Amino acid sequence: MLQFGRYLQIGFALPAATLLGWFVGSLLDRRFHTSWLYMVGLIVGSVAGFIGLIRIASKPESDGDGS
Repeated sequence: MLQFGRYLQIGFALPAATLLGWFVGSLLDRRFHTSWLYMVGLIVGSVAGFIGLIRIASKPESDGDGS
C-alpha cells in the first residue's frame, strides 16, 4: 500500500506543480495587466514539478519495518 502511495505521488507531482504555476501566473497577469506572466508561471511550475519528481524518485524505498 505504501508503494501505491509513492507512485501516486509521482504521478501527481508534475501536473500539480505545472497547473499551480500557470494559475499563479494568470493571477499575476490580471493583477499587473500583462499577457506573458502565465508563461513564466508555466515554466517555473514545470521546473518545480521536475525537481519534485526527481526528489521523489530518488528517495530510497523504506521497507516499512521501522529501521
